[in-house]
Amino acid sequence: MREVSGSTWVFQIMILFILIFACFLTLVLNYSKAYRVKNEMLSIIEKYEGLTSQSSDIINNYLVGQSYTTTGNCPQDDNVKWYGAIDLEGNYEEADGATRYYYCFSQVSQPSDSRDYIYYDIIVFYRFNLPFLGDIATFNVNGRTNSFVGSNNLIGGII
Repeated sequence: MREVSGSTWVFQIMILFILIFACFLTLVLNYSKAYRVKNEMLSIIEKYEGLTSQSSDIINNYLVGQSYTTTGNCPQDDNVKWYGAIDLEGNYEEADGATRYYYCFSQVSQPSDSRDYIYYDIIVFYRFNLPFLGDIATFNVNGRTNSFVGSNNLIGGII
């Protein structure tokens, strides 16, 4: 009888470690996808010198192609205006604390001697979920572009 109960404990411990490994693997894969999406968005914004209507269309098409559906809340800051993507069709609004967005961005100006340089802060979200437990938590992945002299940007034009 001891052998049966002893092997049951070993079997349960093995199952526990397999579940822990599966949770870790799920977390890493979701984070990797969100990190890749964030880097591509930053590259597009830098390439088109701001969040223009053209770069916005490219970003949204990329997110649809990557099956990016995670939403989250944008930060609330009195010093910085955050904007959120309501959908992946190019609709943005000034972020509030209650609405969930696909991604968030803000434009920050850096005055210089002769020109105003800008950069963008971006937040995309990734979700930690397991098939048998569902959504556990949603985390932010933050990114920032390099400083550049921006062209006509989305914040000044469309919003």
